[in-house]
Amino acid sequence: MPKPRPSPSSPENSDSKVPVTPLRCLIGSSISGALAWAIYLLTTAIAISFATKPVTSDNMMVQRISSAVRTLVLGVASLGTFIFGFVALGLILLALQLLWQRWFPASPTDG
Repeated sequence: MPKPRPSPSSPENSDSKVPVTPLRCLIGSSISGALAWAIYLLTTAIAISFATKPVTSDNMMVQRISSAVRTLVLGVASLGTFIFGFVALGLILLALQLLWQRWFPASPTDG
């Protein structure tokens, strides 16, 4: 019977963690920033499409459902944009923090 593989959170796998470096943070930030930009362009294209194509039905229920769906679609696209943007910003700040800690190591306290 084959030996089961350890899960990523198991103690057996804790020695193989990849160290966090400023370069890794900046690479991740650039990927996240590119995704944020792409989703932003998609969001603006959706918004322009919705603005140029109004609902042509006289039925009030159709107008309300259409408005709700359009709001939901734009909201989800905007949420994706901001999530990836904030992740990119956070990774840049983490890279700066790691560089700061490398350049100015903390001195041991007397006490």
